[in-house]
Amino acid sequence: MYQTHYSVGWHVNLLTASRVSPLHEACLGGHSLCANFLVRHGADVNAVNMDWQTPLFNACVRGNVTCVNLLLEHGARPTTEYDLVSPIHEAAKRGFTDCLESLSRYGADIDYEVEHTGTPLYTACAHQQVDCARKLLDLGASVNHGKSLDSPLHEAARNSNCKLIQLLLDYGAAVMSQNAEGKQPADLVCLNSTAATVLLKNKGPFSLLQLCRLCIRKYLGSKRLHLIATLHIPRELKQYLLYQLCLPPLRPSSNTGTLGLQECKT
Repeated sequence: MYQTHYSVGWHVNLLTASRVSPLHEACLGGHSLCANFLVRHGADVNAVNMDWQTPLFNACVRGNVTCVNLLLEHGARPTTEYDLVSPIHEAAKRGFTDCLESLSRYGADIDYEVEHTGTPLYTACAHQQVDCARKLLDLGASVNHGKSLDSPLHEAARNSNCKLIQLLLDYGAAVMSQNAEGKQPADLVCLNSTAATVLLKNKGPFSLLQLCRLCIRKYLGSKRLHLIATLHIPRELKQYLLYQLCLPPLRPSSNTGTLGLQECKT
């Protein structure tokens, strides 16, 4: 339809009274073919409407990774200066892991903290998006950077989400950290609950194997984690560093014998 409108003189950057462009609407509706047509004919990929929303933000609302990639390939800025409409936070909030990966690949700051919502990881935990939290951690997000002094683990504990709690602990979350109210994550769960048990079991020191993994990943940083696959070390160690292999408890126990690596079931 838009090809017909374009052929009779409609402009690709025609705006409504609210400064909504055709590209805004195409991305919000998930119409990737229409979006592609508009971009090829000069649509502004960084247009901002009266709510400070960009086409990229709308694509993340929809979760259409085809539109997200199209916009990024044609110069859309992955990080916006308007905190209320951050594309990466929106993708994390709504559970769109593919969008997170594309945004990260094109330079989005995966640890960008917005005052009212925190980091993308904190946002994923607040909305209990386990897959997005895992994706962000795999991409190198800081496991302890949340919303001011409130860590992602605080938020996961507040929601009593055991899957998120265990995931964050596996990636080295500080179980003893205190928020602005002086509370640790364990203070935010119900006594004798499963979440309380998980946190209690993880109050000891990390195993040497886990400490090595955390140190290596921290040394490489989020921008170089992909280099792990090129290291001249055994395949099993590469997989372990990339969290593709798991093992018995990451904290030593008197009942723990030899630690053997095994494939994670995800």
